[in-house]
Amino acid sequence: MGKIVIAIDGYSGCGKSSTAKAVAKELGYTYIDSGAMYRATTLHFLNGYLGATNPKDIQKGLKDLEISFQLNPDTGQQDTFLNGLNVEQEIRSMRVSERVSDFAKVKEIREELVAQQQRLGKEKGVVMDGRDIGSVVFPDAELKVFMTADLDTRAFRRQKELLEKGEIVDLEDIKNNLGERDRIDSSRAESPLFKVEDAVEVDTSNLSFAEQVAQIVTLAKQRINQTEKYASNHR
Repeated sequence: MGKIVIAIDGYSGCGKSSTAKAVAKELGYTYIDSGAMYRATTLHFLNGYLGATNPKDIQKGLKDLEISFQLNPDTGQQDTFLNGLNVEQEIRSMRVSERVSDFAKVKEIREELVAQQQRLGKEKGVVMDGRDIGSVVFPDAELKVFMTADLDTRAFRRQKELLEKGEIVDLEDIKNNLGERDRIDSSRAESPLFKVEDAVEVDTSNLSFAEQVAQIVTLAKQRINQTEKYASNHR
């Protein structure tokens, strides 16, 4: 079976990341974890004693930075590799967590990581989620999905997640937070969140997690078949 690129965008609280990971696993694809990429970059800079505000440090750190992903046969999960070394455990440390936002906001780092994400996508067989994947990172993706759900549903799901972690947060506070994030994401000057013209909208308001994964996997298989038919007709 041929391989395609799947770009998943959408609002906060729609379950984009967990859905993208499950879709990738179902199809045997690589899930491009942008958060892990920023964490690996942070680890790389910290290990090299390089700062986030010094232009020379940024230039030096980006010179030898290569991030990739590999399936761990023992855990069945995807591990993050930095310059050929497995750093999956290290990037989850507090040392990295406390500094990742400092490096993630640097324009040159963001540009480099988008370039690396695009290189990973050249081989096809990848799934990536975010807010500008179909518009900026993979504008030529064979399947673009825009996930949405009504605000009440998203707030309830987020509250349930927090409760499972032992955090009690008022539902109205969560709704206000998600609404504000929607506003910021949709109106920011750089790479705003919007549904691109050729994206398929998947409203998850009344779907279970398994149903939303199955819907996107079905869409992916349809696109794979279309791509293969097109290729065979133009040989």
